[in-house]
Amino acid sequence: MSELRIPAQLEEVIAQVKGARIGRALRKIGKVTREQVHEALTLQQGEKKGMRTGEILVELGYITEKDVLEGLAAQRGFGFIDLAGLEIPDEVLGALTPQTAKAYGIIPLEYDAATRSIKVALRSPDNSLAIDDLRQLFRFSRVSAVVALADQIDAILSTRYQSGGADISSQAAAAAQSAALAGLQGRGDSVDLAALSSAANDSSIVTLVQNILLQAVAAKASDVHFEPFETEFLVRYRIDGVLYNMAGVDKSLATALVSRIKVMSKLDIAERRLPQDGRIEFHLTQDAPIDLRVAVLPTMFGESVVLRILDRSNVQLSLDKVGMRPDDLEKMRQVINKPNGIVVVTGPTGSGKTTTLYAALNELNEPGVKILTAEDPVEYDVAGLIQCQVNLDQELTFAKLLRSFLRQDPDIILVGEIRDLETAQIAIQASLTGHLVLTTLHTNDAPSTVLRLVDLGVETFLLTATVEAIVAQRLVRRICTKCKQPFVPNEELLMELQLRQADISEGQMFYRGKGCDACMKSGYKGRKALFEIMNLDDEIRDLIMRQASTQVLRDAAKKRGMRTLRECGLLSIFDGETTIDEVIRETIAEE
Repeated sequence: MSELRIPAQLEEVIAQVKGARIGRALRKIGKVTREQVHEALTLQQGEKKGMRTGEILVELGYITEKDVLEGLAAQRGFGFIDLAGLEIPDEVLGALTPQTAKAYGIIPLEYDAATRSIKVALRSPDNSLAIDDLRQLFRFSRVSAVVALADQIDAILSTRYQSGGADISSQAAAAAQSAALAGLQGRGDSVDLAALSSAANDSSIVTLVQNILLQAVAAKASDVHFEPFETEFLVRYRIDGVLYNMAGVDKSLATALVSRIKVMSKLDIAERRLPQDGRIEFHLTQDAPIDLRVAVLPTMFGESVVLRILDRSNVQLSLDKVGMRPDDLEKMRQVINKPNGIVVVTGPTGSGKTTTLYAALNELNEPGVKILTAEDPVEYDVAGLIQCQVNLDQELTFAKLLRSFLRQDPDIILVGEIRDLETAQIAIQASLTGHLVLTTLHTNDAPSTVLRLVDLGVETFLLTATVEAIVAQRLVRRICTKCKQPFVPNEELLMELQLRQADISEGQMFYRGKGCDACMKSGYKGRKALFEIMNLDDEIRDLIMRQASTQVLRDAAKKRGMRTLRECGLLSIFDGETTIDEVIRETIAEE
């Protein structure tokens, strides 16, 4: 069994090497000799240039990865512990909720309930934010930490901690008994500011909201919904585009929970009759801040709150990673590298349009290029981009921002969304004066975007002179790799795809997810994008000028190599990435 206490002599060594170079730290804790460190440093200046000292020492066979972690821990002032065989009592593990422990990647090793002091094991010595949050957010009076191997921590997390759903329910039940909530009971709309503030800052409510958010991030949810009904208050997570009921929360907690979220997003907690929008920056780890977009809506039975989770660490700011097929990727790169013109990305809300636009901008983002963006809201902060937020309260619209942009000498402009004729006209003006404009629109597919722009009032001759390409996209759920299995589709399913058995090549397999714990029994885990790219060549432009129908435009574009959303979905089915049901749900059958 491991020794939990760090020897006093080793603590003395750690104090000496804190902040020192890794080579000295490893030497002081007895892992390497002075000569071995010098050899590694010499190689680092020559053939191993760019490699870290620890990596070179491992490659030379002098130490292991575990030794490097121990040295890094000492370098940052932490001890190191081997968790193999260590028995941690249930009451110690109970000091942290499952979702807190899993989200931060930590294990409690010691806990004193009387003094609220705790000792935890960290996966990484860089995770100092976990220690700060344990002090400030979770109100532990004293927090100390050691470092342990990540796989040992993960093993304890998976075997000793169960799912956090029931735990949130029990926390909610305990929070309902809080004395701070007594001032809200039976008060209806007449709750005073002091009572709201007291409830919002109650420790049980703070912890409950924190854990709801931690569990949502751990489940890779895109949204958290707090929904009031006549007799209940639901917390639901949207995961891979589908809503799931999570913890049940007592109706009496509704006002306190909403007030807590308003405090976190700096909204007016006294205003309960008008919609409000805000933002929370939620630090899960030091290097992975998560933005939460907050929307509060008054309803018949209280305020409904939706939090959109924008995890900066998960966004794929690369065109290579958005899921385009090689030929579509080549088309997209050709279009965005044109000196001027308009590129429209279209699709419903939540279809990944913003991610695609950011990926394109990231590829174009170079020191010699000036990029301005007008967004509502600004979803991700990207270095090198000048990003502006639409503010309707101050009458700062897309159109007003765009007018100012043209005086800022930009090369590329991003317009978050074309919502009216004025915005469209200024975007066209920007394109005609030598700028590349990237924007979004809400339409069903690429050809129908032309009709939508004409419907807004854009003249066809201006549309054909400026629009270079229209990219439609949808998100479909991926089959869970843990429970993926082949199946034979029946005739009815194939008919939904307008396929017959004769159309399917011999040996072609279809797959679906059976449902497992990893995918919450849904059979799906994660999502992928389907794309439809319509380039506007001379013939397509001529058809637009002659006011051809959407179907005629679609047929002409297909003859020129446009792959429709349904066809892209079929390829993803044949690749074993998604299911027939998902493609039918997200794409329209072709006539």
